[in-house]
Amino acid sequence: QVQLVESGGGLVQPGGSLRLSCTASGRILSISIMGWYRQAPGKQRELVATISKGGTTNYVDSVKGRFTIFRDNAWTTVFLQMNSLKPEDTAVYYCNAKAPVSEYWGQGTQITVSS
Repeated sequence: QVQLVESGGGLVQPGGSLRLSCTASGRILSISIMGWYRQAPGKQRELVATISKGGTTNYVDSVKGRFTIFRDNAWTTVFLQMNSLKPEDTAVYYCNAKAPVSEYWGQGTQITVSS
């Protein structure tokens, strides 16, 4: 089993920045990809960004150039640096970890972009 704990959500003005953290514990050696998803009210959950154990990153087009996903060397914590935030970035953000036969989710953290 893998446990994921997120932190860093909150309220920010348009154009502002936030950094999310996701710390994994348990069978972390089984994890091959970690990432962030988000779900806005009335919408489906969507992928925001992922990073592989080897460091390969992937972003949804709407956040490219604004968000950066990176990890620590121990592969226990993944970060999402969010710059130039827009009201449409408002959502609950979920940390995700994928292993060969399992998938894990954090509890979610609310990001609200509003003036």
